[in-house]
Amino acid sequence: MKLNENYAKMPGSYLFSEIARRVAAFSSEHMGREIISLGIGDVTLPLVPAVTEAMAKAVAEMGVAATFRGYGPEQGYAFLRDAIVEHDFASLGIGITAADIFISDGAKSDCGNIVDLFDADNRVAVCDPVYPVYVDTNAMAGRAGEYDSETGRWSNLIYLSCVKENGFIPTPPKEKADLIYLCFPNNPTGTTATREQLAEWVDYALYHDSILLFDAAYEAFITDPNIPHSIYEIPGSEHCAIEFRSFSKTAGFTGTRCGYTVIPAALERHGQSLRAMWNRRQCTKFNGTAYVVQRGAEAVYTPEGQAQIRANIEIYRNNAALIRQGLEDAGLTVFGGRNAPYIWAETPNGMSSWDTFDLLLREAGVVTTPGAGFGPCGEGYFRLSAFGDPQKVPQAMTRIRIALGR
Repeated sequence: MKLNENYAKMPGSYLFSEIARRVAAFSSEHMGREIISLGIGDVTLPLVPAVTEAMAKAVAEMGVAATFRGYGPEQGYAFLRDAIVEHDFASLGIGITAADIFISDGAKSDCGNIVDLFDADNRVAVCDPVYPVYVDTNAMAGRAGEYDSETGRWSNLIYLSCVKENGFIPTPPKEKADLIYLCFPNNPTGTTATREQLAEWVDYALYHDSILLFDAAYEAFITDPNIPHSIYEIPGSEHCAIEFRSFSKTAGFTGTRCGYTVIPAALERHGQSLRAMWNRRQCTKFNGTAYVVQRGAEAVYTPEGQAQIRANIEIYRNNAALIRQGLEDAGLTVFGGRNAPYIWAETPNGMSSWDTFDLLLREAGVVTTPGAGFGPCGEGYFRLSAFGDPQKVPQAMTRIRIALGR
């Protein structure tokens, strides 16, 4: 019997597990002090009434023989897939069909599971800083090579530096990458990409026969009409892109769990349909998202649901504006927070990102996320989330300004 030795190569613990450990240790030493979390991107507002009412009705159905449902379709129920197509794609003039949609328990799972479709020899490109799941799941699959503790990078991955000088927007590498992870609006930097910038990536992928793995989990926060909500707004992308979406931040489903992946029929490689491959994978390894949850997700697309979730998103947008202004008032250089729920700030006085995390936790009682946890290019920055309690965000900003002597 042999274990997967790739796990032994991985450094430390998962970023947010380490944050939770440090916060727990601080809390045990400072009993009674209120801690305000603006670190992990978990939502704080409850599910909206349209969603909970639909779920309650679905629960009642499950208690009656005539309406009880057992195993559902692994791809998701037609009522939800049809609603997604009409609202998220047809409304933008995108020709995605219900057959291209696969309902899941969230974008994080799908971003990790998608690697099942690809050979271990493929070269993978990731942004730096990067959402850790993209890197870690490829490392677990043996695709990342060896980890260098000095550089904080894996030997086989192609790192796309996202720094202040390029506006935190990556450009295609000169070398060939087979799989490229892109996330816009971006986590962690809160930056967004224009149509022209995304078109450059689509052209690159079509030329090199590459595949873009496009994480659009935060598209609901886009207000600028010039910023695409979907990679499929870019001509030719249906031949080179897979898109991941989530109800977690759009509708507060972080604890309810629902998302979906889009693989167009036109996406083929070596004579094989990637949509058919993903369907085979899901049918083998996944029994589908719960009926009750899918009914709740369907309610997001009703007129009442749309009005209610937009009201919640507006509260989070206001949080982002308050955080951005608060950090600027504290004398920091700030990025993101517009068309995105994340704010990316330079650390004060050249401090390391983990030292900044410890300082703000100790002196302000505010939880942030150290930029170094997202990769080497994240050093010198820290991330704040707009998903915090709206009643506590102003207090958190006051605490941070005091902690930083402002």
